[in-house]
Amino acid sequence: MSSESKNGRAIAKNAALYFVEVVLLVVGIVFYFFSSKLADNVQRVSLNIVEKDMTVYAGALSDEQDVSDEQAGDNLSSTETPVSSMVTEDGVTYRNIALFGVDSREGQLLAGTRSDTIMIASINEETKEIKLVSVYRDSFLNVGEDIYNKANVAYAKGGPERAIEMLNNNLDLNISDYVTVGFRGLIDTVESVDGIEMEISEEEIEYLNSYQMMMAQELGLEYTPIEEPGLQLLNGMQATAYCRIRYTAGSDFMRTQRQRNVLIAVLEKAKTKSLVEINDAINAVLPSVSTSFSSAEILELATALPLYRVVDNTGMPFQQYRANAFVSNKGSCVIPYDLEANVTELHRFLFDVQDYEPSDTVKQYNKDIRQQTEGYLEW
Repeated sequence: MSSESKNGRAIAKNAALYFVEVVLLVVGIVFYFFSSKLADNVQRVSLNIVEKDMTVYAGALSDEQDVSDEQAGDNLSSTETPVSSMVTEDGVTYRNIALFGVDSREGQLLAGTRSDTIMIASINEETKEIKLVSVYRDSFLNVGEDIYNKANVAYAKGGPERAIEMLNNNLDLNISDYVTVGFRGLIDTVESVDGIEMEISEEEIEYLNSYQMMMAQELGLEYTPIEEPGLQLLNGMQATAYCRIRYTAGSDFMRTQRQRNVLIAVLEKAKTKSLVEINDAINAVLPSVSTSFSSAEILELATALPLYRVVDNTGMPFQQYRANAFVSNKGSCVIPYDLEANVTELHRFLFDVQDYEPSDTVKQYNKDIRQQTEGYLEW
């Protein structure tokens, strides 16, 4: 091989390496610029929740990890550690995040306001597939301190920390991250992706416009009425009003489906945006959001956005294991009359774990719920 040929290859190799170094430098500068801008806007809340990792096998919890009673908390023993960054017997890791929508007009995103929306997003870390579960806000559960009430009371009493503990203890989960938005936050989120397409029925129009009118007065915003049914592009105000509808067929159960529909539509629309557009959208929304995520974590999730897709969604308590009841001074509630069966079904749905055995905590809650509601159940 001639020296001229060798020199040519060396020059080409050096040029390629130089190009790679320049690209990495540019990516690093972009990452730093975006993350530093995000840091100024993130309303981050650190939660005092002990995160535990474990493996869940079909039919039983693994007790390989030695978790002390002090770490596990008052309501959990060392042999019933729930699921966090969960690994199934097939070696699949899941990341679980709590999503809350609160009845707030003035940016009150912590304690003092009830969570109209309670949702769990479970992400398969290998495939980036997402499953969504709405926990009905009127679900009769242990909301902390051995008090049984509607699930949305937990957020009002103790903000995201207590609401997450309520989910973890009642459902054998170990969620440690959350995102909370109020009405303004959801409006800004939909606006940041330039609206979403949604099929609007004739019976939904009246209620959608009514909610728009109320929010416009409360938030000092203008609104555009929906005039006719069909597939149409909803702006932020319209989409938020759509999420609040609960007086049509299906009542609150259908309302949670609308909320999941909107979340899925926002995700799909966001995937069509560039990284710069996503960054601008995040910066526009973050002032109206409370979260446990750092700016670096938000940017990491945003850059992987095209990989995520929602593959299934549902609500719980599941239809076959729930009943309605007007419970004493608690009002109309959704009763998980078999909490154990609900938790087993939840783990099957989210993690593909068959025949899951609920913890002793869930079994005790199940007994308490039956005892406190057996005289009120409406079938």
